[in-house]
Amino acid sequence: MPTRQQILDFITSSDTPAGKREIARAFGLSAQEKIALKALLKDMADEGLIDSAPGRAFHQMGGLPKVTVLRVADIDEGGNVWAVPERWESDTPAPRLRVRERKRGQFGVGDRMLARTEETGGGWTAHPMKALARASEQMLGVLREDNGRFWLTGVDKKEKREVPVSDTGGAAAGDLVMAEKAGRPPRITARVTERLGDPFAPKSFSLIAIHKLGIPTAFSSEALAEAERVAEQPLGDDREDLRHLPIVAIDPADARDHDDAVWAAPDDDPANAGGWRAVVAIADVSFYVRPGSELDREARSRGNSVYFPDRVVPMLPEILSADVCSLKQGEDRAAMACHLVVGKDGALKSWRFSRAVVRIAANIAYEDAQAWVDQNLPGTGRGTAGEAGGGGADTGDVPAGLPLHDQPSADGPPPRTGDVLAATLPGLWNCWHSLLAARNGREPLELDLPERRVVLDEQGRLLSVAPRERLDSMRLIEDYMIAANVAAAKALEAKKAPVMYRVHEPPAREKLVALKDYLETFGVPLALGQVIRPKTFNHLLDRVGDSDFRPQVMEQVLRTQTQAYYSPENRGHFGLALGSYGHFTSPIRRYADLLVHRSLVAAYKLGPGALSPDEAARMGVIGEAISGLERRAMEAERDTLDRYVAAYLAERVGEIVSARITGVKNFGFFATVEGVGGDGLVGVRDMGAEYFRYDEGLQTLTGEDSGDVYHLGQRLELKLAESSPVSGALRFELPGGKMGLPPMRDKKRGDRVVNHRGRPGNIRHQGRRR
Repeated sequence: MPTRQQILDFITSSDTPAGKREIARAFGLSAQEKIALKALLKDMADEGLIDSAPGRAFHQMGGLPKVTVLRVADIDEGGNVWAVPERWESDTPAPRLRVRERKRGQFGVGDRMLARTEETGGGWTAHPMKALARASEQMLGVLREDNGRFWLTGVDKKEKREVPVSDTGGAAAGDLVMAEKAGRPPRITARVTERLGDPFAPKSFSLIAIHKLGIPTAFSSEALAEAERVAEQPLGDDREDLRHLPIVAIDPADARDHDDAVWAAPDDDPANAGGWRAVVAIADVSFYVRPGSELDREARSRGNSVYFPDRVVPMLPEILSADVCSLKQGEDRAAMACHLVVGKDGALKSWRFSRAVVRIAANIAYEDAQAWVDQNLPGTGRGTAGEAGGGGADTGDVPAGLPLHDQPSADGPPPRTGDVLAATLPGLWNCWHSLLAARNGREPLELDLPERRVVLDEQGRLLSVAPRERLDSMRLIEDYMIAANVAAAKALEAKKAPVMYRVHEPPAREKLVALKDYLETFGVPLALGQVIRPKTFNHLLDRVGDSDFRPQVMEQVLRTQTQAYYSPENRGHFGLALGSYGHFTSPIRRYADLLVHRSLVAAYKLGPGALSPDEAARMGVIGEAISGLERRAMEAERDTLDRYVAAYLAERVGEIVSARITGVKNFGFFATVEGVGGDGLVGVRDMGAEYFRYDEGLQTLTGEDSGDVYHLGQRLELKLAESSPVSGALRFELPGGKMGLPPMRDKKRGDRVVNHRGRPGNIRHQGRRR
């Protein structure tokens, strides 16, 4: 009998559809063995390893059948036809396939076909076998009227064409609508199927992203009823009672839910002199959301909550995410408690996990915690921890772990906020200095990447967009969460239990080579013979210092990094310089964390809600699915933020703005507005009649006549020509044909240019005359 892996290898490598008959023939199975094969294939399907395609052929779960039905989703400006599977039940985003037409114009948007699929290095390709009855393709856009004719402008930045509208469906010009695209180029038209309202109304920007990416917003009636029912269940008497500890939740002022809370005090064990005891209490979501339940299926299909400036699309119904599971001040809550013993040097000496009942002493905003520390704990306040290299646990005569004498009873009044802060923050801050010292010792990747904050009024109208201040109170919570995540992974490893790791692999060799070539243009060496660690990049940035080109080097270092994902296979977390790292601290908003909780419940026999055998067997498939859903959420959040930025900048169209180049291509360069964000293009065709040479290695555009060079990271003054809140796109122009700040000059020496340090470097001619 073949193994599961041998069957998977055969299915994926077969040039033709592989059913039970083909598998049996390939492995020479007898009639009796075919009966066992049928049972094995059923088990593999139940485990989520394979799926059945039309005609009883099999394919790997998350992949495409060898022959399947596709629907044409788009035809790009180059005439390329793109299709998607008509039936796609995986949690991961459906793949897009490039259709190999027998003759140009054979298929139009909405057409269906039976096709043979092929995966190559460049992606998926479809080879049509038979045309089927037509369907329609949905498009999200805004109606525009011109001399009595209606046009549909897509909300996607990549959608450059307007589509004529054959039927407005009662919608008016300016409305945000959903429409069906149909027809063949050049006669593609759209028919409005749903009016969504005013695209500029409060909360519409997030609505655009939700509809564009298909993010589910409504829970089934079964899930809502189940949430109401489980919310009423008692916490039970077998929980560890931690209500005597002044545990606090420190979060953003506008937090919608509270996953985590913390407490720390000096360890009275002489064997750990100068060390600490800490508790990281996390909402016990696994107690309410059980494997195989309707709530579980809904949560897994979402993968995570999606956070927008104007709303949150939760992974769980609101009665759980914002109420029963949320750790609120003065309320008894079910928690999964991570008990840590931290050494004076910040090393984790031991840990244990328990199901507990907690009563949060206070919900504190980051800014309030920071203000109290700045005023009451001299020498440990804003920014000093990082400057002092961690500082260890010795912070002078700062009090630590004061008892909270007026901790409330179940029926008593809440404690005074000042008392809570005095009782909790000194211990938390001092313990954090030890954790910070350990963090600084392992030297994780440190990239200073500003985060933008959108401020709205009570009606959801935009007030401002500005960088978010990075406070020590934020870093404190981050380091406690990292410690708990490490402890969870190591605890499960010790029990040989499944772990859903957060994996961040080291940069690929080819990206490191490209970075090395790029850094040489600045005279900054990068030796590839060494083992590349996060501190390699930190030391590289230290050598760059505060040079003018520091932002562009940091940008290039960021582009060198791989994308993090979830997997039951441990490949370490490169960015954090950690060998074992799982997500444990946010089960209200991340399905991966819920799985880690369930595995802890099973490994430590903590009661109901343990990881099921089916989940344990399917951890790899689930990891791929929730990684894809996380990328969808990130795209939605990023697109919405871009739309808010574009709306904020719309009033400045025609003005000169300070910008920085973030990308260089042969057709122009992209720039972002300093301090605000938002990417826009300056096209080569808008830079005058001069011929610009593009160098992919150096990431530069060089004017042949003027010698002007535009490069990654360069700061300059640009005219904001367009700002589209609906798509989030910006367009810049050179003010008066000249830069406000002069670009780098190119002293020509044949085919060689003088680089940023005055050293000659080779130019590869890859541009085209415009």
